[in-house]
Amino acid sequence: MKSFFKELIFEIPTRRAFLNITPEVERCLTESGIREGLLLCNAMHITASVFINDDESGLHHDYEVWLEKLAPHQPVSAYRHNGFEDNADAHLKRQIMGREVVVAVTKGKLHFGTWEQIFYGEFDGRRKKRVLVKIIGE
Repeated sequence: MKSFFKELIFEIPTRRAFLNITPEVERCLTESGIREGLLLCNAMHITASVFINDDESGLHHDYEVWLEKLAPHQPVSAYRHNGFEDNADAHLKRQIMGREVVVAVTKGKLHFGTWEQIFYGEFDGRRKKRVLVKIIGE
């Protein structure tokens, strides 16, 4: 069995954004040479997320509206966590959207369902953050 890992670095200039990282993850898979196995992709920061869904702008807008209703940024004074930073809502949004995804690797390709893509969700941007891609298999 082989093992491969790579850290992807993202620096989103806005506070929140959704970025399709499927092409970067596919490049990692190609680089690994692994044809059968499992791929783990996870955000290495507590105010960012990795998730799988459809790459459709209306859905991304709906996520943005829904998450803001569930964990609004304002008023920042509503959160005990806020003090040095004003990102308590980002921690909650990350908890909802999840930390990682696992995708099967079959014949050297990500074994997705219809329309599935991998996304990086940023909830407290404007600085560098890491995403780990770890692949095991043969």
